[in-house]
Amino acid sequence: MGKDEFTIVIFPGSLSTPKRFRLPQRFVKLGVLMSLVVLIGFLGSSSYFIQQYLHLQISETELVKLQREAKISKTQVEKFAQQVKNFETEMVRLERFEKKLRIITALENSPRSIEKSWGIGGPYGLSANSFTTAMDRGVAARVESLSNGLGHLNEQAKIQSISFQELDDFFKNQKSLLSSTPSIWPTRGWVTSSFGFRKSPFTGLREKHKGWDIATRNGAPVLATADGVVVVEGREYGYGNLVEIDHGYGLITRYGHNSKHLVKVGDKVKRGQVVTLVGNTGRSTGPHLHYEVLLNGVPVNPKNYILED
Repeated sequence: MGKDEFTIVIFPGSLSTPKRFRLPQRFVKLGVLMSLVVLIGFLGSSSYFIQQYLHLQISETELVKLQREAKISKTQVEKFAQQVKNFETEMVRLERFEKKLRIITALENSPRSIEKSWGIGGPYGLSANSFTTAMDRGVAARVESLSNGLGHLNEQAKIQSISFQELDDFFKNQKSLLSSTPSIWPTRGWVTSSFGFRKSPFTGLREKHKGWDIATRNGAPVLATADGVVVVEGREYGYGNLVEIDHGYGLITRYGHNSKHLVKVGDKVKRGQVVTLVGNTGRSTGPHLHYEVLLNGVPVNPKNYILED
């Protein structure tokens, strides 16, 4: 064997002839060097991937924590949003109620009523720049919307408060008018024909319906919708059995198609007092109450004179 060579002897078996291989020394050294490089590279890569794995484990734990906190925040925001929505619904209901009060008290053209403006604008008051993640930006957008809504509702509540104060002052000085103004349902049932033009159930032609038809069971009680005096009690063409109550201040209510009357002309009645029973008399297709409200002799929509929901 030369100095520049290595001899490798392989014994295939006990009966086989040994096999000899001669490798140049430089090839052996190169192989050893490459093996060391591969080993060092493997160890380095393993260390790197282990570090990355541990880092991902920590990041995953933090992500789970952030997701849990975000879920809690989202639940709180949604709960708050529902409260705002409920508040807004109540404000809308109060606005409808106030509108009816103004109609029946002839204050719908009051300067305070005309000055109402529900328009809103301007910055939200909160900035999304402080939120750095997509999740945070989503929450920020929701918070901004809620902030805007609350600002609107706050202004609306202030205006509503002033408006109700005006109505309260009016009612304190108009107790007689208040008790004499129709404001409740005359009977409970379904409005089968409302105020205004409709197709006649008898002729099929277009006709003006001067009140409400409220369908309910035969014999159901009919209440006076305000204090007043009975001025008509008897049978009238088209109305069948009719009761008419004069409430003063130009207001009159009519109750038609009754089966039985419990009052007579000249009787003083109170709001909520039973005056008739529902029937099917006169120009009628079934048991119901025909209810009218007249202001200075002109039929007006009864809807504006029912303050109950």
